Amino acid sequence: MCRLVCCLQDPVSAYRSTGVVCRLTYPAAVVLNQKTTKVIEAAFQHARYPSVKGEKSLLFAGKVTYGLDNLEIHNLSIGRSAFELRPGEGIAMEISNVSAVFRGTIQYGYGSWLVNVAHSVDFEVDSQIDLGINPKLYCGDGKVAADTTDCYLTFHKLRLHLQGDKEPNWLKKLFTDFITLTVKLVIKGQICKEINKAANILADFIQERAEQFVRDGDISVDIGLTAAPVITANYIESYHKGLTNYNNTVSVINESVFHPSQLTENRMLYFWVSDQFLNPILNAAHRDGRFQLNISGEQVTVRTEDIILSCAQCLLESASPQLTVWSSSVPHLKISTLGVSVWVQASGQLRCDSQSTPILSFQTVRFHSVAAARHEGDRKQRLLWTYQLPVHILRQEAVAKIGTPKVLSVLGAELTRLLDKQGLYLFDLFNPEVLPRDGFVLIQMDFGFPHHLLVEFLKKTLQ
Repeated sequence: MCRLVCCLQDPVSAYRSTGVVCRLTYPAAVVLNQKTTKVIEAAFQHARYPSVKGEKSLLFAGKVTYGLDNLEIHNLSIGRSAFELRPGEGIAMEISNVSAVFRGTIQYGYGSWLVNVAHSVDFEVDSQIDLGINPKLYCGDGKVAADTTDCYLTFHKLRLHLQGDKEPNWLKKLFTDFITLTVKLVIKGQICKEINKAANILADFIQERAEQFVRDGDISVDIGLTAAPVITANYIESYHKGLTNYNNTVSVINESVFHPSQLTENRMLYFWVSDQFLNPILNAAHRDGRFQLNISGEQVTVRTEDIILSCAQCLLESASPQLTVWSSSVPHLKISTLGVSVWVQASGQLRCDSQSTPILSFQTVRFHSVAAARHEGDRKQRLLWTYQLPVHILRQEAVAKIGTPKVLSVLGAELTRLLDKQGLYLFDLFNPEVLPRDGFVLIQMDFGFPHHLLVEFLKKTLQ
């Protein structure tokens, strides 16, 4: 059971079970930090401050009772934010010059043998605050979770004004000084609580996006953690299972070749992907009938003489000839420094119409190599396919001239469409590179954090 839900303490054991690794380097963290102020603003504005009631004995005033209600924030502005990656510890963040006005209603009363007063008035609190947060990332229920309990507020200004009191007497001033301290504690507790909530919503938001990206129909992938995230001075790195789930069957990874030295720190974002992660996905896609293509009508054209002779009646007289091609064995993928190769046995049938008996059947074993490229000025990642001659083939010309070019053109377009369907086009990715290595592929790129994703996250935060 632990293999499915737990994070391992021993890095070497965790690496062997890791199918996907994500490394976010310092320059990428800088980009994300630029959006931090928006998240902090959301935390301040979304905070719901509880009503507070209490009492205290004050010198010369006797017992003081008080209550704070309807506390809201207005006129919020944030100066700047800075951060530091602390190896083995977490992330140190400083949010400076947070200015805000807190408004609400206060009920207060104080009494002694000299005076007995009870009031309910509106109040304002002018504040100027520096905020410090030291988030720590850990493995929580198999996912990346954030602990921001190391949170503190430094108040450079916190002045409470009771409505109508331009020059309060000494007794009211003594009382308002005490209430100001109470307001300070309320604000600190609620802001830090809201920031911790926002941090974990952000962590869940990112992981939910990733889970959606590797899920289609009945095929899904478990990207839970195999080990707690690692923070160094130069990057944040997380280790994921990458286990394919199809029809309640889950794949296994126990001999992964991952080691942190296989990744560099020159680009903003890295994905390390094991071939043990990719092969089960191909297996599931094959079992799910994903690798089938129907080629019909004018697209079925053959110029080779022997094929024309055997299929002339079908091709010349039928209004709807159809060629169906499908994978007849589980594809097998192998990654090496020479490239990404896919071995697959394919079968095909040519019919004069959808109801007729096939006039041509064939089976072939083929090898394909895969690469990825981004067209200039095009935000979409496109898959480019090349192929080698078959090892064994019946009706070689039919497959080579009809089947293979069409299958590859459709497959590249379909995989690109699937990536876009999963939301790849939403991200601003720059100069992505796919680098095949022995047993894994390394995907590296730079990126910009799209504003629309921030808006979507903030909407979820404010729900």
